[in-house]
Amino acid sequence: MAINARFTRLRSATWRGEGSRTKNRRVTRMASASTDAMQRQMRAMRQQVEDDDQLSTLMRGLRGQNIDDRDFAEENVRMQLVEIDSSYEGDALPLVYDPDQIAAYWSKRPVAVMTRVLQLMSIAGGFFSSIIVDLITGNIEKNDVLRARQIREIVTSLGPAYIKLGQALSIRPDILSPAAMNELQQLCDKVPSYDNEIAMELLRQELGKDWQEIYSELSPKPVAAASLGQVYKGRLRSTGEAVAVKVQRPYVLETVSVDLYVMRRIGFALRKVPQITTDVVGLLDEWATRFFEELDYVNEGKNGTKFAEQMAEDLPQIVVPKTYSEYTSRKVLTTSWLEGEKLSQSTADDVGDLVNIGVICYLKQLLDTGFFHADPHPGNLIRTPDGRLAILDFGLMTQVSNDIKYGMIEAISHLIHRDYEAIVQDFVTLEFIPEGVDLSPILPVLAKVFDQALEGGGAKNINFQELAADLAQITFDYPFRIPPYFALIIRAIGVLEGIALVGNPDFALVDEAYPYLAKRLLTDNSPRLRKALKYMVYGRGTVFDADRLIDLLEAFETFSANAESSKSVGKHKDKVESDRTSSNSPFRPPLPPFGFPTPPALPAPSPARAFLGTSNRASLAGTNSNAESREALKFIFSSEGEFFREFLVDEIVRGIDAVSRLQANSTAKTLGLENMYIPVLLPGAVKRALPVGPEVSEEDKLVVENVSKILAFLASGKNGHLDTASVVSELMPVLPELATELLPEVSSRLVSRTAARTIRDIYVRE
Repeated sequence: MAINARFTRLRSATWRGEGSRTKNRRVTRMASASTDAMQRQMRAMRQQVEDDDQLSTLMRGLRGQNIDDRDFAEENVRMQLVEIDSSYEGDALPLVYDPDQIAAYWSKRPVAVMTRVLQLMSIAGGFFSSIIVDLITGNIEKNDVLRARQIREIVTSLGPAYIKLGQALSIRPDILSPAAMNELQQLCDKVPSYDNEIAMELLRQELGKDWQEIYSELSPKPVAAASLGQVYKGRLRSTGEAVAVKVQRPYVLETVSVDLYVMRRIGFALRKVPQITTDVVGLLDEWATRFFEELDYVNEGKNGTKFAEQMAEDLPQIVVPKTYSEYTSRKVLTTSWLEGEKLSQSTADDVGDLVNIGVICYLKQLLDTGFFHADPHPGNLIRTPDGRLAILDFGLMTQVSNDIKYGMIEAISHLIHRDYEAIVQDFVTLEFIPEGVDLSPILPVLAKVFDQALEGGGAKNINFQELAADLAQITFDYPFRIPPYFALIIRAIGVLEGIALVGNPDFALVDEAYPYLAKRLLTDNSPRLRKALKYMVYGRGTVFDADRLIDLLEAFETFSANAESSKSVGKHKDKVESDRTSSNSPFRPPLPPFGFPTPPALPAPSPARAFLGTSNRASLAGTNSNAESREALKFIFSSEGEFFREFLVDEIVRGIDAVSRLQANSTAKTLGLENMYIPVLLPGAVKRALPVGPEVSEEDKLVVENVSKILAFLASGKNGHLDTASVVSELMPVLPELATELLPEVSSRLVSRTAARTIRDIYVRE
């Protein structure tokens, strides 16, 4: 991997010795980091990264800040294609990537293949000669930027396959150096348009009619031209709607397939080189499969429709061009025309809000739908005149498996708790490390990195050169890799962060990501996410972390307020903004000594759920025009909060039990009975007497404090001030039924818990 060669020179001479010393300490750190602290550390670390030239260059590459998103290429750019029309051949090329069928097709046409090889050699022969010289002289690393610049200058002439391959490499920091990434990102996918008459004839062939019968008008020239096709602005004759009409460039399938055929032949030859351990053919086939999908405009139209449907309910401020399937074919795509300006170039006041919506959109793709937009760059993000975010170009999509989706959330939970052993295992789940690799040597370095980043010293104490050396050494010693899906995630989030930082230097991704994560953890009923929620709140301990749970509930409230703001699309904005501001106010309740605040928010079992379902969550708030109860409290009463109610009942029972023993212990001390014992006359008892004042552990005190915090938080209003009377008044319609259903359940669990502890105290020898 190229990253190893780049960073080996930074390797610390004491790495192994320091690693062995670190390994002897306990690497699983269970002191969790608050999200506020993580936000501050991320901002500080970002500043430190910007001060390091190499890492700053890497971040610019990951944010796509050097991407060339012009509508047209410079006039001197020419692209050479293989002008053989395979559609009229008896053995046509496959429309879905099939390397065997492609090989069978081109093996019968050696003259055409040789013509293409000569084209490639005439354009890139000097470059390949330079690469061979670099390999012989050991100057691959030294000249990587120069070679990347040369690739950028010649690759457009080679055609679509090489352009797309260069763009794919431009987001792979595990393959290219940061400087080389930036050079390739300046690679322009735009080329001069081809002849209009050819485009209009292709329209007629694909749609079965002259274009004038479908469109009342088309722009005399394309409004944009790329390696795969060019776009016209038109108007439907049937409805008068403005549309974008994309027409594929002739001979694209032929050129792409012959290039892939040649590349695979080279890949098979490289397998004989011992120094090359990467499966070039396998990687090429994986990439080519998705590339062929991009050539099918019917598939692109379906992707856009599916994406729009997935975003419609939760994110109505996301706009996707409508596909007109009756005017779409494999080589022609007709969609609605969206007016707007590139988000990266907009100076509107709401750019920051749209970036936040974009972050949530990509998180939803990654952690919920699994249907991920795989071509994220600034040119595909548009601000519409009515202040919404339009996402364009759905030719390239990738599917994220459930294992990866849940693994991401689990990894975040482990990171918050600094559970390094679990994080290393997450690397396997997320496909960064193959299964079966010995993970123990990686733990000390991870502990060192995260300890520096999250402890009091913070980012200012991180030596980034040493950090780079440590990480590079891991990748050198162990088969680390960046999975293709993760490179796309880095680019998508990086692009949005890059846009946000222009207007808001304090932008922190965790501010927007954590509320969505909280929503998923609290509402998803999958067993893995329920387990992740428990881990988030408990870690590996037995007592839940009240502050972390309150953080989680506050983040959920922030997400709810943001979602309401998105759905309003400008309506009632002042009220929603006020609610969001209140939700963002940190809650720090006063703590009663050994009792709880009046708890109106105890969980509701079965029959009451008919009243307290999701549909009644809004009506509950509607019972009072000045509703004061927190969104978290309404969530607990809703059908979505069923699992959380079960968790809360257990903790309340545990808290009542602890409070009763605390009070009994306190009363015994007050009456001077702390040294008195009650005889146990039961047969088989290990203990012959029990103290009048039961023993109280530190865990008992912590349970009481935690439950007090949670109940005080839930009983408080939106402004964070304790207002039990208002909350009880608002919830009065459901309280009688709640009490009827809840008290027997709480009593039963409390009796069971007390009985189990009593039996243990009497019959179990300590």
